[in-house]
Amino acid sequence: MPSGPGVISEEKILEIAKSTPPTIATFLLTSLTNAEEIISQHNRCRTNTIQFVDAIPFGEYKKIRDALPGISLVQVIHVRDETAIDEAKEVQHYIDAILLDSGNPNLHVKELGGTGRTHNWNISRKLRTSVNVPIFLAGGLSPENIREAIETVLPFGVDICSGVRTNGILDEVKLEKFVAAVNADL
Repeated sequence: MPSGPGVISEEKILEIAKSTPPTIATFLLTSLTNAEEIISQHNRCRTNTIQFVDAIPFGEYKKIRDALPGISLVQVIHVRDETAIDEAKEVQHYIDAILLDSGNPNLHVKELGGTGRTHNWNISRKLRTSVNVPIFLAGGLSPENIREAIETVLPFGVDICSGVRTNGILDEVKLEKFVAAVNADL
């Protein structure tokens, strides 16, 4: 991964995937965009889900599906403006879910997650109602804004990273506050 906290080795990913019950999703986050490289990486890591943090050519999805039947595919879409809606409409036919994040893959060193920045949740809401796959929301979520994010976007689920860390390390107090805010008024 070119950016973001929490990068772990493929060996650690394999260890986690092997020790996790099959009913729980294990994710390989990859910035690779070539099907053969992604398939090879997955074969080393053995997760049941692959999350593409960068855009990949549409033809690569079929190669991955053919080589890895039964593996769920999640495409990250970085919501910078309303073009994300068209991107989601196009990609939905090739994947099982979409994760909306706040990176910027157009930078010299691509930001592909873990930025701690929010994006326009109204665009995310429009996007969610424009596609037929589950939408997960990420990007700058914290205990202080998660209720507003959920109420605005109505995502299938949320993905948290920076918002529950202090100095790059998981902060149990922030995590407890985050979970409490998610569950508030349920």
